Amino acid sequence: MSDRIFADLSRRVLSGDLAPGSKLRQDEIATGFQASHVPVREAFRRLEAEGLLEALPRRGVRVAVMDAARHFEVLEMRAALESLALHHAAERYSRGHMARVVQADRACSLATDAETWEAANRDFHRLLIAPCPLPHLMQALERLQMLAQWGGRVLAPQRAASYPREDRDHRAILQALQEGAIGKAGEALARHIRRAHVGRQIIDNYV
Repeated sequence: MSDRIFADLSRRVLSGDLAPGSKLRQDEIATGFQASHVPVREAFRRLEAEGLLEALPRRGVRVAVMDAARHFEVLEMRAALESLALHHAAERYSRGHMARVVQADRACSLATDAETWEAANRDFHRLLIAPCPLPHLMQALERLQMLAQWGGRVLAPQRAASYPREDRDHRAILQALQEGAIGKAGEALARHIRRAHVGRQIIDNYV
């Protein structure tokens, strides 16, 4: 039951159905799931660990607040760790895996709506680092990627609903990987991630 509650509340927070700052009541959620307070508290603790909920002393629990400063921190951490994961992953690329990465980028270019592009872009980033053999690093990145995407939806919903026709950063990453320049690919990936910070004045990297 705790898993069901966790999954449902995660989906509602990430989709925006539960807005940042919204208070959650254990009794209401327990009633909705026809459950005791125990699995609700367990789900709350997991959501706090994921950074989606915040416990307020003597005031209960609320959906975490995502502001530009927090989004910046999340993206800085993601840029550093995803570049590190790419370094370890690229050393283990097979020809077949490289072809799948290229195909994922191609799927981004062929997308005709924001939802399709976002799914293809997630697949591109997932495949870039999939061969990384460091499970704790990958687990940390999964959480950071989730928070980064949530922050983008919360802080810039209009931007989140748009999508590029072609991404120069993707091309730079792929070219560096195909040349065997793993360090250069990592730098391009970090730059690509940092561009997503909604509080910065940046040059549009889309053509």
